Amino acid sequence: MSEGQTDNRSDLDLMCVNTIRTLAMDAVEQAKSGHPGAPMGMAAAAYVLWTSYLRHNPVNPHWPDRDRFVLSGGHASMLLYSLLHLTGYELSLEDIKNFRQWGSKTPGHPEYGHTPGVETTTGPLGQGFANAVGMAMAERHLAARFNAEGNAIVDHYTYVMCGDGDLMEGISAEAASLAGHLGLGKLIVLYDDNQISIEGPTDITFTEDVRQRFEAIRWHVQKVEDGNDIPAIAAAIEAAREEADRPSIIMLRTQIAFGSPNKQGTADAHGAPLGEAEVCLTKQCLGCPDDAFFCVHADVETRFRECLTRGQTLETAWNERLEAYRRVDPEKASQWDAFIDGKLPAGWKTSLPAFSPQDGPIATRAASGTVLNAVAARVTNLVGGSADLAPSNKTFIDGSPEFQKSSYDGRNIRFGVREHAMTAIMSGMRLHGGLRPYGGTFLVFADYMRPAIRLAALMGLPVIYVLTHDSIAVGEDGPTHQPVEHLASLRAIPGLTVIRPADASETAEAWQQALESRDQPVALVLTRQKLPVLDRQDLPPDEGLARGAYILADSNGQPDIILIASGSEVHLAMEAAAVLHKQGVAARVVSMPSWELFEAAPADYREKVLPAATTVRLAVEAALPMGWERYVLGPDRMVGVNTFGASAPGPVVQAKYGLTVDNVVERAVTLLNS
Repeated sequence: MSEGQTDNRSDLDLMCVNTIRTLAMDAVEQAKSGHPGAPMGMAAAAYVLWTSYLRHNPVNPHWPDRDRFVLSGGHASMLLYSLLHLTGYELSLEDIKNFRQWGSKTPGHPEYGHTPGVETTTGPLGQGFANAVGMAMAERHLAARFNAEGNAIVDHYTYVMCGDGDLMEGISAEAASLAGHLGLGKLIVLYDDNQISIEGPTDITFTEDVRQRFEAIRWHVQKVEDGNDIPAIAAAIEAAREEADRPSIIMLRTQIAFGSPNKQGTADAHGAPLGEAEVCLTKQCLGCPDDAFFCVHADVETRFRECLTRGQTLETAWNERLEAYRRVDPEKASQWDAFIDGKLPAGWKTSLPAFSPQDGPIATRAASGTVLNAVAARVTNLVGGSADLAPSNKTFIDGSPEFQKSSYDGRNIRFGVREHAMTAIMSGMRLHGGLRPYGGTFLVFADYMRPAIRLAALMGLPVIYVLTHDSIAVGEDGPTHQPVEHLASLRAIPGLTVIRPADASETAEAWQQALESRDQPVALVLTRQKLPVLDRQDLPPDEGLARGAYILADSNGQPDIILIASGSEVHLAMEAAAVLHKQGVAARVVSMPSWELFEAAPADYREKVLPAATTVRLAVEAALPMGWERYVLGPDRMVGVNTFGASAPGPVVQAKYGLTVDNVVERAVTLLNS
């Protein structure tokens, strides 16, 4: 069957739809946990999309020009797993039977990189919706940069299935607003409008007019009154695909747990097995064998596996277009290959600027902007922006246009005041492939970003967060804008590399680490205030920020005390060490911009920097002390900030909170004498 067509095999269509339902029911029943309702309600729409419209090749889930499918309501994972198995992905019936079990390829919520064909990790509602906006933005950007007249090598859709819960979450409103502004016509959302949430009917909390909401933010909106009406669903998808200037949402009036005589349309079917008796009754109502579990009729399998032939045909045709493209423009084709492979261009590090003490004091946010612009000239798939703070975050690429509806080739993205959506959109752009996204805001607003940062870390996505205004030194803006607990909060996320550079030179090294990361997101934590550039002429070439921590200043022989600091407080530690030296104390200063990089360094290097024999240690950081115990070998060995900040000039706030040379020296002497 060719793309976009339907046939008259209504009985077989119904068998296929019901097979999706029964596989979902059976898997949840066998696991004794899961969410059968949504897969049963959306089975018809999923069947139409996956067999008639979705351009995908089950044999090659990574084909660059495939359509992307995002199940934003990740709790409905059995819908996706059923589709992947039935259409021929590397997901067996045994995998379906092992749903939610240890080591299985079918975890409770879809996980990127774990199950073939899963485009993103979903579960926290709204995240997938925003990821999909990022994927659609990436498609438009790459299409604008690479497509040639008469030969489009980037031309695909992003489809989303979401539910009422997704649309209740604020992140989906943020992302949808930006998508409408940008006119992302290749983004199509199928909305499972089943009007049921965990607690009961959605009208206990959700009575807005979804149609009017999306029309107001410049979306194309359609409504299908019967979510089981296959021709109507197909017609709506056709119309959405014809809408080039606006993203589309198709409101499908469905019934949760469709076919279940006692659970259909009720909250009971949302997140619990139907029960063995109800499963049998449901199969009887659906006209399926009630005594057969995990049943896939041969005709059903044949129908779904047509996707294999169709997918291979589509990818073969694309490969032929790509080869023709190579012949016409080999240089651009080579750039395309590098983008898709995620390779940094040869010699790119020579573009990193060098800083010296003679440059005078430089805020690390300003140094970051200098580095960004220098490397962006060589790393041309670096795209990003800020949550309406580009002048403060220094995240604008000079000389490049903005990414707007009229200029999708622009590398500067105006995310607006949408930190949460920005972060998830960045993940979506990286998941799409071909781009290296970055995004900036103030460190204090990392609170708004955290759920999406966590998922990026879980997926191992090398995106870059530029987080400026990093401490109480922000000053006059006061405690609402002065981060205190945020470093500890970010460091607590597994798989996230946090780097807080001490000066412009470390900032350049931090950007190098971020761009060379292949499997982890990186947070660059930067100052508002200016900092002197430190002299590192005597530093061994194999030491420095890349190791996470290094000896910045030392005395001959074994140190009496080690002062450890990050960011702006490294300078404070250096001054304190000089005073201690005059008092006859052998003080070592260790700059520790990244705990994560230091933990990854060889054990002998870590022992060299922090020798076990030196047990007197003091950490200095304008943040919550939490976590520093591991490096200073005990509690109460830190000059930090244990409460919220205050509004006053930055130096005054720092002094009032004890971030002074005198206080560091006093604390050090106390430790030495204890």
